[in-house]
Amino acid sequence: MKYLEIIELRSVTKNKGILISQIEQILSDLRQEFKEQDVHTYSRIHIETDYSIHLFHEAETIEPYGSEIGLRLATILKEYGLVNHSIWKETPYS
Repeated sequence: MKYLEIIELRSVTKNKGILISQIEQILSDLRQEFKEQDVHTYSRIHIETDYSIHLFHEAETIEPYGSEIGLRLATILKEYGLVNHSIWKETPYS
């Protein structure tokens, strides 16, 4: 079964450069540990401090509260602002 884990960050920092650098470092560290994980990051068009990190999964069962990498990432990012963490399952009509 395929599912998507989305971690959204609305940062309170004014320094975009430092924030981007820190997010890149966090993701780099997690990618070293979770080499098989498919991760995509997005930034919001008109709000430069909003980010969405998408973790793509394929497994027999869905982790209803998030994967290990997703939970860790959401916890780490709370230091930088408001975090929303959600799980989406693929529909059969995709």
